[in-house]
Amino acid sequence: MISFKTRKMKIIAYSLLIVLLDQVSKFIVLSTLGFERSKNIIPNLLNFTLVKNKGAAFSIFSNSTNFLTITSVIASLLLITIILKSPPKSYWNFIGLAYLLGGTIGNGIDRLFKGYVLDFLELVPINFPIFNVADVSINIAIICFIIDITKNKSRITY
Repeated sequence: MISFKTRKMKIIAYSLLIVLLDQVSKFIVLSTLGFERSKNIIPNLLNFTLVKNKGAAFSIFSNSTNFLTITSVIASLLLITIILKSPPKSYWNFIGLAYLLGGTIGNGIDRLFKGYVLDFLELVPINFPIFNVADVSINIAIICFIIDITKNKSRITY
């Protein structure tokens, strides 16, 4: 059995790996593509189109950078506190916390230092907002938490 200290350090390490992947991907797309241009990556499926998102998911709270920056910092600190104070209850909770913290910090760094979030993943066949690796991580976290809740709910007997 893995100790509590080891588990919480693994969550933090996985989160930092996600942050690194997010920030490096944004840097590479920004330095090779720049703004106002689009590059087809997978025909009829995926373009890299770099945009500044001053809002949150689906551009809600547009131009609320200060509010969203403070929210990102508070959420990240809260997640770190949860990870350090209480062990994850399951594998899916463990993975969900790592992805959620990584995604929250990744977008938080953009907001804090740029005043906006860099989004670049554009799904061509559908009309869907452009997103980034941190956004994908947050969505993976939500899926993990849903799986965790579903699995735990099925174990409850009445």
